[in-house]
Amino acid sequence: MVLGAGPASPVSRCPEVAELEANLPCTCKVHFPDPNKLHCFQLTVTPDEGYYQGGKFQFETEVPDAYNMVPPKVRCLTRIWHPNITETGEICLSLLREHSIDGTGWAPTRTLKDVVWGLNSLFTDLLNFDDPLNIEAAEHHLRDKEDFRNKVEDYIKRYAR
Repeated sequence: MVLGAGPASPVSRCPEVAELEANLPCTCKVHFPDPNKLHCFQLTVTPDEGYYQGGKFQFETEVPDAYNMVPPKVRCLTRIWHPNITETGEICLSLLREHSIDGTGWAPTRTLKDVVWGLNSLFTDLLNFDDPLNIEAAEHHLRDKEDFRNKVEDYIKRYAR
C-alpha cells in the first residue's frame, strides 16, 4: 500500500495512518509536515524511563513506492549517544532491514505501527549494547556506565530538548 496515493489524500482517509495514530505509544507523537504527502512523516520519541528519559528525539520516515514489500527509510534527526543509532542518524533496528539473517527483518505483514513501536523500544527493551552500530558508544558503556550516562545526559541537554 502506498501512503498518500492519489491527489490530496487526507490523513484520515489512509487506514494505515489512522491505525498508526490510534495506536501510538504514550511516549510518541507523529507529525505530517504536509498532509498531502503521507509517505513522509516525523516521529518524536520522548522516553519516560532509562538513560534517555527527558530527551526528545526526532525521526524522519520516508515510505518508498515499493512499500510494503520494502521497509520505510528512517533516520534520527537528533544527535544522540546511543549504541544502535549513529551520531549522523543511521539506525540499527532489525525490522528496518530488508534482509535479516535472524528472520526479524522487514516483512510485507509489518506496518508503520510496528516501525514506530520498534523505534520507541530502542530507548528501552531493544537498547542493545551487544550488537551495536555505534561501537564507540557501546564500548563506552562497557568501560564506564556512569560516564556513559553522563555523556547521554550531556547530549540530551545540548541536542534533545
